[in-house]
Amino acid sequence: MHKATPLLDLHRSLGAQVTVFGGWEMPLRYRGEIKEHQAVREKVGLFDLSHMGEFLVRGRRAAEYLQRLLTNDVARLAPGRAQYSFLLNPQGGVLDDLIVYQLEPELFLLVVNAANTEKDWAWLQDNPPPPGVELQNISEETVLLALSGPDSTAVLAPLTDAEAVSALPYYGCYKGMVAGIPHVLVATTGYTGEWTYELFVRREEGPRLWEALMEQGGVQPAGLAARNTLRLEMGYLLCGQDMDEETTPLEAGAGWAVKLDKGDFIGRQALLQQKAQGLSRKLVGLMSESPRAIPRDGMALLSEAGEPLGRITSGSLSPTLQRGVALGYVPPSVALGQKVWIELRRERVPLTITRPPFVSDTSLLRRTKVRL
Repeated sequence: MHKATPLLDLHRSLGAQVTVFGGWEMPLRYRGEIKEHQAVREKVGLFDLSHMGEFLVRGRRAAEYLQRLLTNDVARLAPGRAQYSFLLNPQGGVLDDLIVYQLEPELFLLVVNAANTEKDWAWLQDNPPPPGVELQNISEETVLLALSGPDSTAVLAPLTDAEAVSALPYYGCYKGMVAGIPHVLVATTGYTGEWTYELFVRREEGPRLWEALMEQGGVQPAGLAARNTLRLEMGYLLCGQDMDEETTPLEAGAGWAVKLDKGDFIGRQALLQQKAQGLSRKLVGLMSESPRAIPRDGMALLSEAGEPLGRITSGSLSPTLQRGVALGYVPPSVALGQKVWIELRRERVPLTITRPPFVSDTSLLRRTKVRL
């Protein structure tokens, strides 16, 4: 039996094609993923992300507990700030990537991937917190909406404290009134490369919040298909596809979210050993020269002579660039600017090793002046 977002009837009334993802019935597309993708890049789109998992970690030693579980340095957080991190197994493999929000001095929120929610929750139970720290799984009580695009602030500001919204830094959060709904968590985290507000609200208020945002005008509902091409244009990782329990964050090019000098955490010894020995593979960005040469998930990556080098983990046509873009694993000796090949319709087609993001002119990058 699949779980259903509380907004499912609303999505169907908008003509959504529904799919099952992470055990949830979710909208895949409405009017077409290209139109939805372009709306997010150029104006604003609205996503229902209620399939994501949410855990609260509360107590005096909550930060100490999370330091032992997560790769990033929780001590760098402060109330109202968020951080990207990993949950690893003892071998350094990725159980999940997640965002941790510090809501109060002794209260944290973990937002995990839908397909891993049950596994992650079990992992927390197998690695229990110290006395006085409480864990709470609020996944099924929470609706998560993401308002994303250059016009997202203009849409959200009239519905809430406009000054607070405008002042939020990247990876910031605050709790306030939105569209007359109290206690909405507003966060500037996202997965599209555009300036995004992720809005966490109690399940029963989800449809009301969705409708209030749609009533602002010019907002395009967007599904999981557009979300995937948007994140791929930025080179953002998809857990279970670009990395898994057999992959470390160092191999996946996400060492910036691993703080080996912060003290011990699960998987640290394996990562130290891997760093000392050197990587045997690395995740890279790949770009084709033609819109007809579209790299797809699982394709083999070859040398010019046809020798196997690795494989593509995520690949698609970039709607913004009108050429193929992909992420894939290659030997560490393969450098930026070099070419690798895929077999496409019995022809060998070149791809160029390119550092993501593939699309660099976005509202997020303009506003933060960062490369991610």
